[in-house]
Amino acid sequence: MKQAGFPLGILLLFWVSYVTDFSLVLLIKGGALSGTDTYQSLVNKTFGFPGYILLSVLQFLYPFIVDPENMFIGRHFIIGLSTVTFTLPLSLYRNIAKLGKVSLISTGLTTLILGIVMARAISLGPHIPKTEDAWVFAKPNAIQAVGVMSFAFICHHNSFLVYSSLEEPTVAKWSRLIHMSIVISVFICIFFATCGYLTFTGFTQGDLFENYCRNDDLVTFGRFCYGVTVILTYPMECFVTREVIANVLFGGNLSSVFHIVVTVMVITVATLVSLLIDCLGIVLELNGVLCATPLIFIIPSACYLKLSEEPRTHSDKIMSYVMLPIGAAVMVFGFVMAITNPQDCTHGQEMFYCFPDNFSLTNTSESHIQQTTQLSIVNISILQ
Repeated sequence: MKQAGFPLGILLLFWVSYVTDFSLVLLIKGGALSGTDTYQSLVNKTFGFPGYILLSVLQFLYPFIVDPENMFIGRHFIIGLSTVTFTLPLSLYRNIAKLGKVSLISTGLTTLILGIVMARAISLGPHIPKTEDAWVFAKPNAIQAVGVMSFAFICHHNSFLVYSSLEEPTVAKWSRLIHMSIVISVFICIFFATCGYLTFTGFTQGDLFENYCRNDDLVTFGRFCYGVTVILTYPMECFVTREVIANVLFGGNLSSVFHIVVTVMVITVATLVSLLIDCLGIVLELNGVLCATPLIFIIPSACYLKLSEEPRTHSDKIMSYVMLPIGAAVMVFGFVMAITNPQDCTHGQEMFYCFPDNFSLTNTSESHIQQTTQLSIVNISILQ
């Protein structure tokens, strides 16, 4: 919302969710047309070995660009402990269906976090000054926003794993499941984005939790819930990376020993990356434009266009022809903008409005905000 403009951001969220829904169904249709049951084998049959390698790289990199747990007190210890205690054991499962109950818990916690964000929009929002350009229709950073939205909806890399875990998997059954899932997801995303932006407008950080004050116990509980959701969700990403390694290096099969070794290696490297990164915004942008965008916009469309024998005027082909150039543009321009104009990151420092002695709720002029920010920076420096 901060990057795209609030009205345009809402429209883009609906559009990206529609494209995601379409491409997820298109992906399984492509698998049915080619007689393949994995994303890698689909691309391999469609575009040969170069396409297979490109997709493998994208699927392999996706989990490593994610930043698990953005906790600022004892962060390294908490990440290490939670990884060894929870993430690694869950990632050692061989059947992704066994993560169903775990994912249900994660979804419940996400709903709880949403409730906390909505509550703070009501209680905290009126006391945060609104920035001057808070309600403009569109902003020049909209392409970056599409990259972040693509990250929010990406699930193509594990679609075949989930599809194969269904009882009696069919394209029709998959389509119904995807339609329902995307509808739920888009409304969760809209409520999160709307409540977060309405609360902080132009002060919104790449990681929304950075906007809240440290002495807010309700939000601290929300941070804890968020950390748990990441712990419970990340094993699904590990499944994909491990499958890529198995297909590329071991012919698709891993012995019990190599299953454990590869899982430990993937989790270890991903954890090391998370320990080195504390800014979620740039992670979401780069992951969105470099990995999520080709996996959502480009590859499913390209596979379907090459495999389908439908006429060019067929609705699926027309949509695919539209998605390809748009995905390429978002990937290129989004990457350039993410590097040249990254999202704000406080690195765990308190926002200026967390210091009531330096902030008047009745004066929201731009000059006052700038002066208050400068005073707060001095205050932070003194505290450090």
